[in-house]
Order: sequence, then C-alpha cells, then structure tokens
Amino acid sequence: MSRTAAILLAAGNGRRMGGAVTDKVLSPLAGRPVFAYSAAAFLSSGVADYYVVVYRDQRQMTALAAHAPTPCVLVKGGSERQDSVMNALATLPDDIEYVFIHDCARPLIQAEQLVALHKIVRREGAVVLAHRVTDTIKEHHGDARLRTLKRDRLWAMETPQVFERDLIVRAYQRVSKRKLAITDDTAAVETLGHPIAILENTQPNPKLTTPADLVWLEFLLTQTIR
Repeated sequence: MSRTAAILLAAGNGRRMGGAVTDKVLSPLAGRPVFAYSAAAFLSSGVADYYVVVYRDQRQMTALAAHAPTPCVLVKGGSERQDSVMNALATLPDDIEYVFIHDCARPLIQAEQLVALHKIVRREGAVVLAHRVTDTIKEHHGDARLRTLKRDRLWAMETPQVFERDLIVRAYQRVSKRKLAITDDTAAVETLGHPIAILENTQPNPKLTTPADLVWLEFLLTQTIR
C-alpha cells in the first residue's frame, strides 16, 4: 500500500528577520512555537504516514524534536532551500508515493487544506496552494521601462506544494544536473514540463519573513487558534 510523506522545512537562516529573533520557526506566537502550528495541522489532517523534519543545527534539532509529528526522521538542511529538499527526498522509504513539502514559517496552514491537496495530487500528480495576485505587477527593464503583467494570470505561490514522489525526485535531479537556482518546488517540476494544479487559498497563509510579520501572524493566530 502506498504512503504519503510530509517534508517540514525548518532550516532557513532567516536573514531578513534582521536578528529580531534567534530562530523564526521556534519563535513563540500565541503561546506556541511557530513550527508547532504546522506540525499540529498535519497531524490533525491525517494526510501523512511519514514525516521528515529538516533542521539547521543541533540546537534547533533538539527543540524541533519536542514538537515533531511521529513517525519522523530529522535531516540536516543544506546551504540553500533546494539542497534541504533534496536531502529530505533522499531519506524517503521506497513505499512513499506522494510528498508534501511545507515551509514551517507558514504557521496558518489548515488541516482541511491539507486534505484537499491530498485529494488533488492523487488525481493530478502535482498541486500547489496559492492565492491570486491583487496588486498591479510591473516588470522593470534595465533601460527604466516598465511592462504591466496581466494580473488575471498571476498567482503567488504558497506551501504546501504536493507531488507524486517519482515526479519531484526526477525534477530535483534535473535541477541538480543543470545547476539551476530555484526558490520553490514547482519551479523544479516546471523543468519537466509537467502541469501543476492550483488550489486557490482564500484564507491568510503568510510566511514569517520580516520582524513586522511577527505582529501580523500573532493577530491571525489568535483568531484561528488550534
């Protein structure tokens, strides 16, 4: 029987936090570490049979282990996000068929969204949680010209991003072979030309990136506390 794994990424160095916190995924928000919200959502959803928690250093590993779902393995991250994902993929048991990849700096993910993503990936092979872009987005050229992009075609990627295991492994093998620099997992799958379904998210799912996000996330978490 096939199983599903969840890769929970926590190894980011949080450069853009500017030293406001020691470790953003362990920062307390509404009484719990940021990481604990993602772990709780996955456990509540029941979508995963196996977990890989990607950590940055030994101190962080010990702290994450206290909140990690089970059964799980703890895997050291790489220098870049894509290295961390590849490290995690390499540890998956052979019977894993589908893989969730989630950035644990997004603590507002909901169990119902995880269940919906799991249903879609079994039909489509690849799916991402995303929201429509509402701002007017312009492309800036080197000669100071601007080009307005068609907003109705623009989506902001979130996580989780979910894939058939063989698909995402092949995608990252190509990324590695071509020495590409990517910032999310859909970019890896795009190199194979495989279609990716979108599950529109109409709920807030911001990423903790800057110190200002701490206040915003604290407010949101108090409204949707689990």
